[in-house]
Amino acid sequence: MEEVTREKQYGILFDVIKKHGRSQLGLMVNESWNQDPKRTLFTLARYKFVAKMLTGNSNVLEIGCADAFGTRLVQQEVKKITAVDFDPVFIEDAISRINPNWPMTCKVHDMLKGPVEGDFDALYSLDVLEHIEPKDEDSFLKNITDSLIQGGVAIIGMPSLESQSYASPQSKEGHVNCKTGNVLKSTLEKYFDNVFIFSMNDEVIHTGYFPMAHYLMALCVGPKK
Repeated sequence: MEEVTREKQYGILFDVIKKHGRSQLGLMVNESWNQDPKRTLFTLARYKFVAKMLTGNSNVLEIGCADAFGTRLVQQEVKKITAVDFDPVFIEDAISRINPNWPMTCKVHDMLKGPVEGDFDALYSLDVLEHIEPKDEDSFLKNITDSLIQGGVAIIGMPSLESQSYASPQSKEGHVNCKTGNVLKSTLEKYFDNVFIFSMNDEVIHTGYFPMAHYLMALCVGPKK
């Protein structure tokens, strides 16, 4: 390929390739980008919200990172990030694509087995709680709070119960624990001193009417130990 573009300012494109190589899509994002590209935007918008809410945090944990493709958006705003998932296939994929210029820790961990070791001042978990069987929810959320330092912050994101009428068969198969906005708030208040719920439609996050939200974001402060 010719490495001199007609407008010289675009020479940086080839500088970046020399430094970073050409990035590959992760397993999850490859599916959405090829089958429903706008869904990729919606997913990354959730990560961008997390990134801005956690800007400046020292040691951040992602629970249920899958291919960790969106993790870099949060990584850009925090000092250190650890990403965990219970599925070795996703962690192997994520590790295979780690860029030395964007170092992160990725490892297999099942949150139903115990908290993640470390002094995390913040954590987030997107599109995971709805996959946790109701009978296992207490263990999952207790292990989340036990992974945080006193006064830590957590962000929990999940599709709303109301959205499931429009969900694909593939999504519905794994969604065993979706909630309304009010139920999500009351559930998380058992584990955190303060819980703030936001509505999300497509890539837009707001404070609108919960039953019309496709997705819910819970900002939780002060884990109850």
